Amino acid sequence: MSSFIRIIAFGLTLAVCGCATRGPDLPPPPVHAHGQALWKIISEQCVPGALQRRDPAPCAVVSLDGGFVVLKDRDGASQYLVMPTDKITGIEDPKLLAPGVPNYFAAAWEVRSLVQTRLGRPLEREDLSVAVNSPYGRSQDQLHLHVDCLDAGVREALRADGPQIGPAWSRARFALAGHLYWIRRIDAATLGRVDPFRLLADGMPGARRSMGAWTLVLAGESSAFGPGFFLMADRADPKAGDRASGESLQDHACSRVGG
Repeated sequence: MSSFIRIIAFGLTLAVCGCATRGPDLPPPPVHAHGQALWKIISEQCVPGALQRRDPAPCAVVSLDGGFVVLKDRDGASQYLVMPTDKITGIEDPKLLAPGVPNYFAAAWEVRSLVQTRLGRPLEREDLSVAVNSPYGRSQDQLHLHVDCLDAGVREALRADGPQIGPAWSRARFALAGHLYWIRRIDAATLGRVDPFRLLADGMPGARRSMGAWTLVLAGESSAFGPGFFLMADRADPKAGDRASGESLQDHACSRVGG
C-alpha cells in the first residue's frame, strides 16, 4: 500500500476513542534567540516603506488590505515567506482562530506564481506547497508560511496514495520524508473561506487546545475530483526526533520539478 501506514493495536484503539492525537506530553518550546528578526523586517522596513514611499522593499509585496507581506527567503532558489502585518507569533497564537482573521494559507497559495517566476518555468499544481512549522521546528516568532516546491518524493507518494485520502482527517498516518502525517483532501480549486488552521483546530481531537504542537503542509492536487489540495498535519514529539517541521516536505532547490 505504498507509504500508507496504518496505526495498529493500541493506536487504533486510541483513534476510535478520539484521543489518538493528544500524543506525548511536550516540553516547553525552545527559546529562539533571534526570533524577532522577521517581525522587525515587517514592522520597521516593509510596512513603513509601503506606507511612506510606496516601496515594500525588502519585501516583494505588502498587502495592507489583505493583512500580509511577502518576502523572498534567503534560503532556496525560489522560496517565499507569507507573513501577517499583525504581530502573530506562530501556529500557536490564538489570534489565528479569532473571527475575521485573514486566511493566510489562501494568500500564500496565490503567491505560488512568484515561485514560478523566480524559477523561470511553469510548475504543475502538484509541484507547489505551503508549510507552517511548529515552535519546535522553527527559528522565528512571527508567523511565516513557507511557499515553495514540494519534494518530488512526497509528491509521488501523495499521487500513489491519493485514492485512499478522503475529505476528513485520516484515522491512520502516512509516512512522508521520515515522519508520519495525518492527511485530508480539500475538494476546491482555491481555499476561499477554507482555512487550514481551522480545519486542524476543529477536526483533529485536542488540536485546538494545543495548536503549538502541530505543523501543517498544504500541497496542490489534481484528480478525478478536479483541482484540490492535500492538507497534512504532524504533531511534535521532540523526544522521538520529530520537531513537527513540515517544511521538510519541501524542496528549496526545486531541482526535480517543472520543465
